[in-house]
Amino acid sequence: MSKVSVDASTCVGCGLCEQSCPEVFEVGGDGIAHVKVHSCAIHNLQEVSEQCPVNAIKIS
Repeated sequence: MSKVSVDASTCVGCGLCEQSCPEVFEVGGDGIAHVKVHSCAIHNLQEVSEQCPVNAIKIS
């Protein structure tokens, strides 16, 4: 299983990850994206990560 993380110091809270994969990502009240679960059967998390404009999402 992949380990998904968001670098809070880099994240600008644009919400693109949440729009692309709401099953995994959620922008919290702090304006930063948070990981809810580490896998998704619907979306390619690597592609979601590559769409992040500030490269805050890491998949390992």
